Amino acid sequence: MPASEPTILATSMGFFRGDRGPADLRPGPIFELAAELAEAGPQPRICYLGQAVGDQPTSFAAIYAAFADTRFRLSHLALFPMPNVDDVRAHLLAQDVIWVGGGSVANLVAVWRVHGLDEILHECWQAGVVLAGVSAGSICWHVGGATDSFGPRLRGFTEALGWLPYGNGVHYDSEAQRRPLMHELVGDGTLPTSHCTDDGVGLVYRGTRLVEAVADREGVSAYEVSRASDGTVAETVIAPRLLG
Repeated sequence: MPASEPTILATSMGFFRGDRGPADLRPGPIFELAAELAEAGPQPRICYLGQAVGDQPTSFAAIYAAFADTRFRLSHLALFPMPNVDDVRAHLLAQDVIWVGGGSVANLVAVWRVHGLDEILHECWQAGVVLAGVSAGSICWHVGGATDSFGPRLRGFTEALGWLPYGNGVHYDSEAQRRPLMHELVGDGTLPTSHCTDDGVGLVYRGTRLVEAVADREGVSAYEVSRASDGTVAETVIAPRLLG
């Protein structure tokens, strides 16, 4: 059955990497949380969207291998060179969870809009399908954030879907440009109050309300970055709940 409220999981987390290279993945505990929030049955249906990296076949292969021995029923939606399912809307509405991978958030939302996927995903969200993702798959639901979509020097991006009325900062503790740029973007009014995540942290939204932060490891945090009336920027720690 669908989630009782429209739900988004916006994260800097997802899969754990093994020691056999980038294709050696195993699902982290965020996926079990997504299934719980979706009020899914014993075999949660999850669809992977990889448009942020151009629907690379190697990415699909790694994701299918990661879920092979789990209780999840995995599918994927590709849009390159054309949709791989006849009825995109029906396929996505039939899911419990939609997971959006990382990459270029600017390219991601542009491709979605060309295909009308932004409207379909909004319908899924309102219907109780849990929308979730990492990095670009986190920023996309917000007003925008800091992105490397345009090159190695991060830039502000404000053309995301905007369903969550906040900015979003990902990889907050692991990439040196992230924190100062998010402070700058909030301070100059480019972004509204923003929610940011260290690697290993995710944000749980019910409707547009941030209800909690969660983590798959110790020693990491989420943050709220806000602008005061005098233009100064404040950063407040949001302590995450550690997932099992």
